[in-house]
Amino acid sequence: MVGIKNNQSIPSCEECHATDHMIFKDLTPEQLDNVNYDKGCSFYKRGNIIFQEGHRINGFYCVHSGIVKMYKTGIDGKEQIIRFAKKGDIIGYRSVLSNELACTTSRVIEDATLCYIQGDTLITLIKENPAFAMQLMQLTCKELGEANNYITDIAQKTVRERLAEILLLLKDTFDLDENQVLQISLTREELANMVGTATESVIRLLSEFKQDKLIELQGRKIKILNLPGLKKIANF
Repeated sequence: MVGIKNNQSIPSCEECHATDHMIFKDLTPEQLDNVNYDKGCSFYKRGNIIFQEGHRINGFYCVHSGIVKMYKTGIDGKEQIIRFAKKGDIIGYRSVLSNELACTTSRVIEDATLCYIQGDTLITLIKENPAFAMQLMQLTCKELGEANNYITDIAQKTVRERLAEILLLLKDTFDLDENQVLQISLTREELANMVGTATESVIRLLSEFKQDKLIELQGRKIKILNLPGLKKIANF
């Protein structure tokens, strides 16, 4: 699904809050100008697909606003959510570096604005800026470590433990609002896809967590009531 391009509201990299903690912070003013000049930005509504598993992508994306989920599709058509991308995150860069087809699908779950940057620009920045290259390497290693942890959890933890851990992960990724509610709204099916279990199991466990006064359910919203209790269940 193609996003709605709006060149009049293209965000500037210098003004984007993401540059405070992203790899682009190490670019020189000239390199940042080149990225600004080369990029294109589009608005995507919830449900839009940015790129699809098995397709060729020739550039990468920087999330300016909104939330995107990255997932793989099994032979039965079931999604397995790998991670979420929020403001300041970049997606699609590994396929550019490896010159391979996209290994995941990216779908918008909260209306988003994304900037698209050509793969040639990424390769040039890596060659010209060692600090940028190191930041990108560290990001790749971080994502690989998270994938390794997930594989270990699937093999060694119960579904109950994994659900508690996922709630803690969402809390660390998106934080809580002033009412201690997770600042991301997911369907029960999406939660189940993250945990790696059936939707019915997640619904039952969320009800148990509610009865144990660990959480409070407000539709799709989840309020955290007992953080130490969740950590104990997750074996943190």
